[in-house]
Amino acid sequence: QVQLVESGGGLVRAGGSLRLSCAASGRTFSRNAMGWFRQAPGKEREFVASISWNAGYIVYADSVKGRFTISRDNAKNTVYLQMNSLKPEDTAVYYCVTDTRTDSSGGSYPGQYDYWGQGTQVTVSS
Repeated sequence: QVQLVESGGGLVRAGGSLRLSCAASGRTFSRNAMGWFRQAPGKEREFVASISWNAGYIVYADSVKGRFTISRDNAKNTVYLQMNSLKPEDTAVYYCVTDTRTDSSGGSYPGQYDYWGQGTQVTVSS
């Protein structure tokens, strides 16, 4: 059974940093794109970042470009999201996703991802 489990969320002050992790289990994801979406209360779910199976293609939302870094460790079946210079508007539940098509590249379209984690809360205070 495929599972994506996020961790690393929490409460941080504006300007601070957090590192989210997503551990995948149930199969190997080394040939699959992975990514992060987020959803704030009362708002639409939005794309944050994605990374291709070999980390050769990385995409960021404009709102996080230059502040967030996505990376992966295929040996650990884990994807990370390093978040720096956090802002109150980054407050949201962050979801890890994966596209199980072989050699997938990732991207911002949510429909391409077939597994989603339960989410981890990130709260940034002003």
